[in-house]
Amino acid sequence: MPASSLQATKPLPSANADEVPDVTALLTAAVEAVGGAERPGQVAMAEAVARAIRTGEHLAVQAGTGTGKSLAYLVPALRHAVVEDATVVVSTATIALQRQLVDRDLPRLAKALSPLLGREPRFAILKGRRNYLCLHRLHTGAPEEPEDPGLFDPFAVSAMGRQVKRLHEWSSDTETGDRDELVPGVSEQAWRQVSVTAKECLGVSRCPIGVDCFAERARAEAGKADLVVTNHALLAIDALEGYPVLPEHDVVVVDEAHDLVDRVTSVATAELTPNAVAAAARRCGRLVDEEIADRLAEAGDGLHLTLAELAPGRLDDLPTPLAGAVAVVRDAAHACVTALGPERKEDVEGSTARKLALALLEEVHDTAVRLLTAFEPPEQDRYDVVWISGGVGQDHTRPSALRVAPLSVGGLLRERLFGPRSVVLTSATLTLGGTFDTLARQWGLPPAPAPSRRAPGAATEKEPPADDTGSPAVDGPKWTSLDVGSPFDHPRSGILYLARHLPQPGRDGLPPQYLDELAELVEAAGGRALGLFSSMRAAKQATEALRERLPNTILCQGDDSTSLLVKQFAEDEPTCLFGTLSLWQGVDVPGPALQLVVMDRIPFPRPDDPLASARQRAVAARGGNGFLTVAATHAALLLAQGAGRLLRSMNDRGVVAILDPRLATARYGGFLRASLPPFWTTHDPEVVRAALRRINT
Repeated sequence: MPASSLQATKPLPSANADEVPDVTALLTAAVEAVGGAERPGQVAMAEAVARAIRTGEHLAVQAGTGTGKSLAYLVPALRHAVVEDATVVVSTATIALQRQLVDRDLPRLAKALSPLLGREPRFAILKGRRNYLCLHRLHTGAPEEPEDPGLFDPFAVSAMGRQVKRLHEWSSDTETGDRDELVPGVSEQAWRQVSVTAKECLGVSRCPIGVDCFAERARAEAGKADLVVTNHALLAIDALEGYPVLPEHDVVVVDEAHDLVDRVTSVATAELTPNAVAAAARRCGRLVDEEIADRLAEAGDGLHLTLAELAPGRLDDLPTPLAGAVAVVRDAAHACVTALGPERKEDVEGSTARKLALALLEEVHDTAVRLLTAFEPPEQDRYDVVWISGGVGQDHTRPSALRVAPLSVGGLLRERLFGPRSVVLTSATLTLGGTFDTLARQWGLPPAPAPSRRAPGAATEKEPPADDTGSPAVDGPKWTSLDVGSPFDHPRSGILYLARHLPQPGRDGLPPQYLDELAELVEAAGGRALGLFSSMRAAKQATEALRERLPNTILCQGDDSTSLLVKQFAEDEPTCLFGTLSLWQGVDVPGPALQLVVMDRIPFPRPDDPLASARQRAVAARGGNGFLTVAATHAALLLAQGAGRLLRSMNDRGVVAILDPRLATARYGGFLRASLPPFWTTHDPEVVRAALRRINT
């Protein structure tokens, strides 16, 4: 990726620091401009962010819903960028928050602060290259021969053909080429026909359409911006891959920081499949001797046959037949890379085909090497976890695959994210078990050197578990933490109901007692319920049972798109919406439409989850509590995020009901309860049902 597009100089002069008001004054102006009300927690957070930027220390801030945390970090970030002529990167986990920042918050904020900063600050959004339409790929076609011969025929009748035809038409209208702006969207398979990865890209200087490239335009805009909004995946690539994809920056704000470790782990995870090997062989088939390409195709067939004989699950050792199959893939891919030879700059069409083939060949080769070397160190010193997914015993529609992921990303983050720059991490959910240290250790930060500064409504400090490697981690970057609490009065606005009288959840679906309890709660609430279940099977079971028992409309995840289901749920108060725990990410429903949140069980990771089980074992091997450190922490985060759906505005009232009695009775229950908002707690179902009825009268 050309450095010039990333290092574009800002055309606007920096402001004199002595002439620019302090952060508190800027925040006051910003709040007035957007028609909001200044909150103590928001002021405390803005001042803490400004202090962290000034001192270079890292900062973790828990800011509950309603705090106004976006303004609290955007105001000091923009002030720093303008005064110091620097760039600040803001990273989010979800598209929804990116759009909120770029479409709503930043335009209003830039206009409001312009007179006080001396000029209007500039901002941009930047995503991975795969998120932008590639005009060269659009006009030259995808390298693979598609099964559908009419794919690029404008009269094609196939579903994907129609989608690709839409993309051709959209390419003439779009100004950004950003996939997220295409509504309705298209399938991943269709989008792959018109996009490229960074490794597949020819580069702006070699591409015949480089001057009109959407991805390069976005990078050029980012290079001129004071503040760049991106996602955790691109932030991880910038930190981990060793080449710059973001403009040079000295401050990063990580919003939705509770998701950072999972997103970084996803970026650092690789997969080797027979289909990928076959695709690599096809891509280079016309560029190298047929015999060399055939050898790679045969290696893919061998990998397929070998995987078909093995059960899915974590691998503590690489079986000899599988090691042999992976080694054959590695050597065959290396032979193809060698046969491709050096690039010929005068042959643009040939360079395109070579670049596309080389990208896939290198991915196959490098993943095979990583898989083979993962087992070389002694078990207690291994960095990667390897497992077989799909195939026998799991989803029969998915072919088997070999996957490899890092046991921990804390070391990578400590060295490559926190090392070169100041980092602010914020979310409504950072104090798991009542302490920041639980997540901080996963980020590679040492335990907090002093008690965190706290605000009213914050949870009580608890002894944190070890990090996900079991290491004591006493040295590392300096950081501070701040819990600014929430403007909501949780004990007066919400009830936490722990159904300790119910039986423990089993493996054969929801027990009849759970369905009875759920029906009574929903009936008392008059609908208005969000059901977050541990599995899609449980969500469907509850949906079918309550549709038979109650007159209310019961919507279930998968009935329609999540956005349309949430819209219907919000507009029709007696309606209920059921789904898996992941559904919380798309639900933000203030007002009377949501007064009951029900979770069926503590969302521990599956016992056979390869990565979670490996992390638990690594902690235990070093003398730590693997269950508390990994499984309970995972569950605490999901419980807290699910419970956070209840209160979304100052007038909201309701109940969070958790049917799993272990939250009230188990030894680890205190750790989990300390991760939840400080609702008033009861075990009495009559008290809860009466409260729900009163809310609706």
